[in-house]
Amino acid sequence: MSDSTDAPESPLFDAFWKLVAQEGWHRLTLSALAAEAGMTLAELREHVPHKGALPLRFMKAVDAAVLRNVPSTPMGSARDRLFDVLMSRIDALQPHRAGVIRMGKEMRTDPALALMLAPQLAASMSWMLEAAGIDAGGIRGMLRVQGLCGVWIATLRAWEQDEGADLGSTMAGLDRALDRAERVAHTLRLDSKEAEPAHGAG
Repeated sequence: MSDSTDAPESPLFDAFWKLVAQEGWHRLTLSALAAEAGMTLAELREHVPHKGALPLRFMKAVDAAVLRNVPSTPMGSARDRLFDVLMSRIDALQPHRAGVIRMGKEMRTDPALALMLAPQLAASMSWMLEAAGIDAGGIRGMLRVQGLCGVWIATLRAWEQDEGADLGSTMAGLDRALDRAERVAHTLRLDSKEAEPAHGAG
């Protein structure tokens, strides 16, 4: 499998999100996607086993793009590290903004689509916690993952409304979501060890 298909801005994902923006998730067909991506159906089948695998694979590609840019030694507060990681994720989505936003809107009225993506969302947020130097293991880690899922969804809602090139409204929305998450984490005593990066600062 070509490494180029695993990048968020690969021709396959470019074609996928273009069609989602134009037609919506439910009207997207694999035949149309293959044609848009310049593939045969047989070639497309080599990359994805079914239609539902496309957004899941894209989420994993975004994870990898963010993780490739994580410093070996996390610096700053836990909040600052999470802010940087999640904004890196937004940066990876930005080229596909129209399609991602349209699918997000469809998810709000399609519980089956939301349920299909939920496990990968949790997995992605677990990796984002680790990227920020925060332990995502154990019961506390599970609760942190749930909390970060909420932060991420709130950030996406802010991004959806943000027409500015500097993403100022998105960053403000992320700040507010992290504020709420910090209050909950403090109440549940989930933040007791987050002052120090999980990887150690040396």
